[in-house]
Amino acid sequence: MPIYTKEEAQALLKKVLSYSKAEECEVSLNGSEGGNVRYALNAVSTAGDISTVSLAVTSVYGKKAGTATINEFDDAALERVVRRSEELAQLAPSNPEYMPMLGQSEFKESPTYNANTAAMTPESRADMVGKSIGITKEAKLNAAGFLENSSGFNAMMNSKGLFAYNKSSDVTFSITTRNEAGTASGYAARGFTDVSKLDTASATRVAAMKANSSMGARAIEPGKYTVILEPVAGTYMLENMFRFDARSAEEGRSFLSKKGGGTRLGEQLVDPKVTIYSDPFNADLPGSTWGGDGLPREKTVWIDKGVVKNLSYSRYWAQKKGVAPVPNGSNIIMEGGDATLEELIKSTERGILVSRLWYIRMVDPQSLLLTGLTRDGTFYIENGKIKFPIKNFRFNESPVIMLNNLEALGKQERSISIESYRSYLIPPMKIRDFTFSSLSDAV
Repeated sequence: MPIYTKEEAQALLKKVLSYSKAEECEVSLNGSEGGNVRYALNAVSTAGDISTVSLAVTSVYGKKAGTATINEFDDAALERVVRRSEELAQLAPSNPEYMPMLGQSEFKESPTYNANTAAMTPESRADMVGKSIGITKEAKLNAAGFLENSSGFNAMMNSKGLFAYNKSSDVTFSITTRNEAGTASGYAARGFTDVSKLDTASATRVAAMKANSSMGARAIEPGKYTVILEPVAGTYMLENMFRFDARSAEEGRSFLSKKGGGTRLGEQLVDPKVTIYSDPFNADLPGSTWGGDGLPREKTVWIDKGVVKNLSYSRYWAQKKGVAPVPNGSNIIMEGGDATLEELIKSTERGILVSRLWYIRMVDPQSLLLTGLTRDGTFYIENGKIKFPIKNFRFNESPVIMLNNLEALGKQERSISIESYRSYLIPPMKIRDFTFSSLSDAV
């Protein structure tokens, strides 16, 4: 019984709190159920269903805290885990940054749960994967892919009367297609709250087209080029930027730090076409309306028309600085434009279309300089048309500099990063003077 209703979760958490003898106590309950199918060489390799539920108890004495977890819920086990957390708290060192637990609060509901996704079965997953494999076989390509759906809940209650609950669902799909020789590759990834929006056949056709179109890739000289980053490529590049943390900025450890001290709050950081925000009520990318610190989440604009508008403040850092706390967002959304990807290509005299980036590593956190490689279909554009596939590049670029060289934005799409397992709403981007430092033989 991994998916507890709000009432069931509340009753269990109240019971656990009744055993507590600590000065403060917080109990969290989390559960999920779902399934997955993994395939390679056009054949399913693994498939399974997953069901988990766990409970964590944090007991506090002064500024000393201890946490114990359990996954069995009879009365004896519940009391035992509370006593264990109290023992650990007494043994723990004092945490000078510990903040007292918050009291009762009201949290709005977010549309994070979808019954269609929760109702997925092994048969429905097999049907969706079967459609994908059929298309790659027809295209005479080999495919490796992964389809996963999950539904879950999170609940939290503390001894000061705070109670929060959220139920969610999600489905993700990714596929890599390659020719028999392994010299050409294509990729597509999709993620949704509502499975009815997921078309595995359409995504596979995109990946197959990229693979077949990238055969016979030519080498061109590295250098600075106008690039069009598809949403997947933009996601991999920009997610390193989506940490608008006040403390790291004020301590001089962030791209949001100002030379000589202070932060870039209120400054023009990037091109005025850039607006980035978090909104748990966004229909295409909903998120939880509360976080682990018990603070409610609302829509928060981080960058507005290129200007840094807000930084996130933990409760401890906010108290230290004498400001109101600002919780991290449960999602990240970047506003886009009206152009399609095809229209961005047509507007480009000479440039490079980048399908995906990978193996990204941080070079300098203060300038946010990154290095990585293109992959899964890179193409040369001339006079508004894709002329030929090109060999992959290594790049050296900062997303901050990149967003200062922004020429145009397309229509935003929900894109998933397989590396971080997070989804974002990101538009395709046309960027000038993107730096490619060397060629790569990777496919």
